[in-house]
Amino acid sequence: MDPILQSIKAAGRILVTSHTDPDGDAVGSLLAMGMALIRLGKQTTLYNESPIPAVYQFLPCVGRIQRHLEASTAYDAAVVLDCGDLPRMGEGWRTVSRVPVIINLDHHISNTGFGKFSLIDGQACATAEIVFRLIRALGVPLDRDMATCIYTGILTDTGSFRFSNTNTAAFAISREMTELGVDPYNVAQHVFGSYSLGRIKLLNLALNSIEISRNGKLSLMTVTRRMLEDTQTQQEDVDGLINYARRIEAVRVAALIQEQANGRATREGRMRFHVSLRSDGTVDVAALAGAFGGGGHHSAAGFQIEATLTDIKSSLLAWSERI
Repeated sequence: MDPILQSIKAAGRILVTSHTDPDGDAVGSLLAMGMALIRLGKQTTLYNESPIPAVYQFLPCVGRIQRHLEASTAYDAAVVLDCGDLPRMGEGWRTVSRVPVIINLDHHISNTGFGKFSLIDGQACATAEIVFRLIRALGVPLDRDMATCIYTGILTDTGSFRFSNTNTAAFAISREMTELGVDPYNVAQHVFGSYSLGRIKLLNLALNSIEISRNGKLSLMTVTRRMLEDTQTQQEDVDGLINYARRIEAVRVAALIQEQANGRATREGRMRFHVSLRSDGTVDVAALAGAFGGGGHHSAAGFQIEATLTDIKSSLLAWSERI
């Protein structure tokens, strides 16, 4: 970690960013890291290409996250959080790739190891755990605002401490964050407390789309752009839907196939899709995602693909016969 600490301390202007369509870990890590760098007196820019989901708008300093980067701005260093590779950041990745010192912090073992320095810890429960350790190593005193962001990152990425990535650090850090003033009830109310009517309608459509493989071990759920339009919902409303498909009795792997909002059909009828994969722990879905150019964890992974919906389903169903 020493070269990372030295690079941060030497930098004057620092960019902090995370992946598009950010989850709680990406947002929480981004904000906590950003606040720590500001506390160090760094000129800090917080960037994420996507709108921050409504459920995370309660987090401190969330209004500082900007969605556009000026290509002419010169940064001394960039801290890239929770990204398997640079393009996962979205359109701004080329601007970031020109920053002389890129620091790559992630807990996904499928991370490509990009950047001048990388700290990839597949044993960490969340990128927020790595950020917590880095802030401590930098000598920055944690306050309630940073603690709230770190706690939210850990809470969401461990599925409220239900997922297999939940480790002793998840509980130890969360306890320390509550001692700094984090209110677990308040965080849970914002993140999990209520759903819009549109999300309930989207859930109904998604549940109706479920298909089960012949051997009963794979469930497929589909979310299309038309479904989002009809229910007046957003990308953030899709979060967590895959868990319903995963909890079906005897299912070992669930796949959520989501049509991408910025995709256009090719002449052959192919579209851009994102496929999320979840397993019960007995199947390595990171290996499956890797075969399609994606990545993730043993029990949670995903990939992007340009294909027809029929072809994606056929490929996944054929694969399921080997489970």
